[in-house]
Amino acid sequence: MEIVLRAAAIYLLLLVVFRISGRRALAQMTGFDMVLLLIIGESVSQGLTGDDFSVTTAIILVVTLILIEQGLTVLKEKSPMAARWLDDAPLIVVKNGQPHHRRMQLAHVDEQDVLEAARSAHGLETMQQVKYAVVERSGEISIVPKKS
Repeated sequence: MEIVLRAAAIYLLLLVVFRISGRRALAQMTGFDMVLLLIIGESVSQGLTGDDFSVTTAIILVVTLILIEQGLTVLKEKSPMAARWLDDAPLIVVKNGQPHHRRMQLAHVDEQDVLEAARSAHGLETMQQVKYAVVERSGEISIVPKKS
């Protein structure tokens, strides 16, 4: 039972840490971020297994983590509030060419991120050409250009 409790505690801790770090951080992983994730994975493995490195322990851990994930999926389906907290919701950060700076801070994006997405997706050059910029649940920025 200790293994199951360890898995649940570490899963919840990582869920909170990644939720606080923001969806943009996960959408724009750099080489450093990948190294950090590998280090986190290695650091967490000792906490998960303790002194027991058996195949049985590994199987119990995998099954526990999958069951937690499935449980959270069911919770999100039944509770819109839980779904919003766990997955967040799309967030409009620019409306009619006007940036909403507070929302941009919440989403960890700046005007340069929006302009980069506008250039990449539609060849837009200025913020005034953007009708809407939306930070999606995945962390990607969607751009709706103004009609010419």
